[in-house]
Amino acid sequence: MTTIRLAARRAALPFAAALALLAGALPARAALPIQHWSQPSGAQVYYVDSPSIPIVDVQVDFDGGSRRDPAQQAGLADAIASVAPRGVEARGSDPALDENALGEAWADLGASFDASAGSDRFGFSLRSLSDPALLGRAVALAARQIGEPAFAEDVWQRERARAIAALKEAQTRPGAVAGRAYGRAVYGGHPYGFTADADTLGRIGVDDLRAAYAARIQSCRAKVSIVGAVTRAQADGIAAALLSRLPAASTGCSALPPVADVPALAAPQDIRIPFNAAQAHVHIGQPGVPRSDPAYFALTVGNYVLGGGGFVSRLTEEVREKRGLSYSVYSAFAPGLHAGAFTASLQTRPDQAAQAVEVARGVIARFVADGPTEKELRAAKANLVGGFALRIDSNAKLIANVANIAWYDLPLDYLDTWTQQVEKVTAADVRAAFSRVLQPQRMVTVVVGGRP
Repeated sequence: MTTIRLAARRAALPFAAALALLAGALPARAALPIQHWSQPSGAQVYYVDSPSIPIVDVQVDFDGGSRRDPAQQAGLADAIASVAPRGVEARGSDPALDENALGEAWADLGASFDASAGSDRFGFSLRSLSDPALLGRAVALAARQIGEPAFAEDVWQRERARAIAALKEAQTRPGAVAGRAYGRAVYGGHPYGFTADADTLGRIGVDDLRAAYAARIQSCRAKVSIVGAVTRAQADGIAAALLSRLPAASTGCSALPPVADVPALAAPQDIRIPFNAAQAHVHIGQPGVPRSDPAYFALTVGNYVLGGGGFVSRLTEEVREKRGLSYSVYSAFAPGLHAGAFTASLQTRPDQAAQAVEVARGVIARFVADGPTEKELRAAKANLVGGFALRIDSNAKLIANVANIAWYDLPLDYLDTWTQQVEKVTAADVRAAFSRVLQPQRMVTVVVGGRP
């Protein structure tokens, strides 16, 4: 799915750069206890005390991702993420700040602030030193950006022009063409499959940005994840301060309109798109599962054997090692609030595309029917368990995991029990999960650049 991404201006202060390097090189550590509570506004706070370095990471998420975009305004959530952080309005004694002034302010603090939009979530991220003087100023500035975005007309006109130019450029790349066609085919009319273009972006005005922001970004719906060298009381104050400039809900927190589930595929689709390229791009797949599916761990372990384990996966063995059809081939599940896609992807010479597709389809079908061998299962679990420490070996990775726990309402001990959940998976669990979830005979196949 094509997105517009915020490219925030940052200055590279020497001590901030050194701190970033340190944060990325933390030693592996055991999972830390997650504390959770609700604030009077309705905001949910998830907090981990991480005192090893003097830094604080905050992620604030709302149900405001692209699944809530109207089809005729595909790209709206990403447009908001692009424009909202590029200026704040004057409010009381606080002056207006444009993007240059904001960039200088963040550079002075040695801190960073970003906005982003995904399929499900709209989020803000803040990273600051935990020094009280710096942290307090960083939180105050971030609160202004969350609560008082300017949505300047000239900024949106510029960002829209950039986005349209980027979309046009993407159509010159076979990988982008394949991804858009695949998303539309797999998700049908579901918002997960909407793709922005010049027409949909042209239908978005500044008033639309403001209205959608006001509807989606409300403190009562916020999930605030905090990891860093602060106390619980400080974390509670940070969360409250960050949301303090959002309008208070006058009639409580009303429910957002429901979003329909991703429809199952009724029949296979075979989409071949001519493209003059050195490599054909291939995607094979279907709607998979939501993150809440009880077979999540069985699917995770099974997919490691099928195509997620790199050079030890079945797809790599059959497509690359035995036949030399592709340098890289992989499969993955992308679960969200709805059924994100299961996808097997590869690139190959155009004259080999038909054979590569046939082999990959066959591998998937046999795995769905038979599941992993006991030897494959043991190796997959050993690799996943052995690599778990790398999932939480920095503040940045830990905040991402805590934010996922918050977003999907996972158990607070999820990180502590992750390896046990993997170890519990049996070959029978994998077979049952894959045979229930995947239907190889009804999958979408997209080939861009293959020869007829």
